[in-house]
Amino acid sequence: MFETGVRQGLDKNNQQGQFGEDYVRVLTSAAGLIWSKDSMDMDGVDLSLKLPGRTARGFSPRIDVQVKTSVRLENRSGRVHFNGLTEPQFNKLAGPDFTVPRYLFVVSVPRHPVDYTDLYTSGLLLRHIGYYMSLDQLEPIAAPQQDRVKAVHIPASNILTAAKLRALVTETAAPSSAGAEL
Repeated sequence: MFETGVRQGLDKNNQQGQFGEDYVRVLTSAAGLIWSKDSMDMDGVDLSLKLPGRTARGFSPRIDVQVKTSVRLENRSGRVHFNGLTEPQFNKLAGPDFTVPRYLFVVSVPRHPVDYTDLYTSGLLLRHIGYYMSLDQLEPIAAPQQDRVKAVHIPASNILTAAKLRALVTETAAPSSAGAEL
């Protein structure tokens, strides 16, 4: 029996984060890829995405991603400004020394969870839009502080689609750090 007057379900922050990961999982399925999730987030990876089987790049190429969400993304001068990474989180994505390529995915979401989706006769709509960026060309912070954030400016053209997601995994597209600036 549920108590009356008590909100049931996820709190708003967890619901927003869950929706961000679900947004990526939907695109992953549409791209013909599979996803997996570690039992614990110990190294800044929310999801691993891979193309199963033998490919021109080798067997089962994959990428690791950190998924973030925001209700307040600003698009200025062709760049999406994201201020949601702590310095330690930034360091888990920055630099070239990862065996598996890592990406930051940022999903812009509506302020109210009820607006995350809409159903039309033509299909289901997910709101709003996802962006991606590799931080492999950026230097990790020498002495990261948990209470400080690192702003990241993602090229507004780095829109996450099923085709782009597949290209990131199969490396048919150039890494998206080109034009990255902080």
